[in-house]
Amino acid sequence: MEIENGQQVPPSGAGRQQVPAAAETAPGSAPGIVPEGPAKPSRRRRLSRIVKRALAVAVVAGVVTGGVVMLVPWLPGQRDEAPLPAPGPGPVARAATALGAGVPASTADLTALIEDRVTHLRTNPKDEESWAVLGAAYVEQGRQTADAAYFPKAEKALYTSLKRKPEKNVQALAGLATLAYARHDFRAAREWGEQAVELAPKRWTTYPVLIDAYRRLGDIEAAGKALETMSGLSTSGSSGAAVKIAAGQVYRDRGWREDAAAALADATVLARTPAQEAVSLHRSGELAWERGYPAQALRYYEAALRADPGHHASLAGKGRALAALGRTSAALSAYRSAIAKQPAPEYALELGELYESLNDEESAGAQYEALGALVRNEGEGGVNDELTLGLFEADHGDPAEAVRRLQAEWERHGSAQAEDALGWALHRAGDDEEALKHAIKAMDQGQISALFAYHRGEIERALGRYGAARRHLQQALRINPHFSPLLVPRAEAALAELGEPALTAPPK
Repeated sequence: MEIENGQQVPPSGAGRQQVPAAAETAPGSAPGIVPEGPAKPSRRRRLSRIVKRALAVAVVAGVVTGGVVMLVPWLPGQRDEAPLPAPGPGPVARAATALGAGVPASTADLTALIEDRVTHLRTNPKDEESWAVLGAAYVEQGRQTADAAYFPKAEKALYTSLKRKPEKNVQALAGLATLAYARHDFRAAREWGEQAVELAPKRWTTYPVLIDAYRRLGDIEAAGKALETMSGLSTSGSSGAAVKIAAGQVYRDRGWREDAAAALADATVLARTPAQEAVSLHRSGELAWERGYPAQALRYYEAALRADPGHHASLAGKGRALAALGRTSAALSAYRSAIAKQPAPEYALELGELYESLNDEESAGAQYEALGALVRNEGEGGVNDELTLGLFEADHGDPAEAVRRLQAEWERHGSAQAEDALGWALHRAGDDEEALKHAIKAMDQGQISALFAYHRGEIERALGRYGAARRHLQQALRINPHFSPLLVPRAEAALAELGEPALTAPPK
């Protein structure tokens, strides 16, 4: 494995309490002024009284404000200085604790942890636990930065851990499940996750990725059962927030929007770290967006960014909401910032379609080219972006190519998103009868989606089923009248063309 140089720098302690020296005037230094009263005490005695008075004030202030002041005996040789407070946990400890507790860690802390484990493994290459920790840290770093180059490193570290300990290596198995999910290989994520859960059924940190894998495979029943199991293990601390976040996603997929919103609100309250709070706030924002409330979604995204300025997904969400509110310049700026910090293909597609809706074909084309480059880069790290690429080809490229890609993706994963995307690609390629079958199945899975309803309405319109088309196009705009800057005007134009239903007497 490629080992990079790096040294862990111990965290610096808090600054010493400095006691200002009393100003002294040497006798005779100020002509015409004669000192009065008793002789001045020595500098050391005078400082001791100052420090004692300062400590007394601090104790009183601590009692008044509800704080706690701990007086530590002075050590020999320490003149008139207060003792140093004990340092808090450093970045390595914070990142390791976060990964072990199933909560997100900051990018800076992850970098410190990676450097620490790499250094340790140079002299301790048989430490299977450190290999697993290193692999998990690489996965999280790659996920947060959208840099798929971390994923092959993660894979190598995790397989090395398994080689060192082939049996009952739950930590490595769970890491491989998380890696597979980050690469959008949901079948592999399910398989690794199920192996980890079988070995350690009470290890709650494996369940979130397994639940997400079930969701992305369209197996809502299995996701619900795993959620019930996870909920029964623990509902306090970090696990409590994780349970609520997972519940919010499962409820959303079932169309239980109010339950999803309540679960995510609870997750925000239970969050133990800023990064975990940002995740719950962001998902609340996504839910508000899907429900057609862009102003509310914007508030959630901004709150997520205040909790964790590095939560780049909320920058893209902010761009989406700002565009819906007519604040186009700010929306473009937010999207560009999100792509610069976390270059994900789906953000490039959204920004390209925003430019296209503004009739800026040159800028839209640049984003679509960037999307292709991003997909290629992620592919080198083993990431599957077929769903995003298929939707791009269906709307902006070669519909036949979209069908080929999305047919394979649907056979691999079978989620509602893959079902809907395949139906849309078939429609764009001219096979409307087959397209409608997939569009109906996508909506039947329970998720309430304006995009699904729009796609189905357009397919029905192409088939001459005007009543059903009108109903689903209206439904799309009712669910979220801002669901796409490019497609909303098309939905409105299609409804105008369809007109109102004819008022005819029922047949006798």
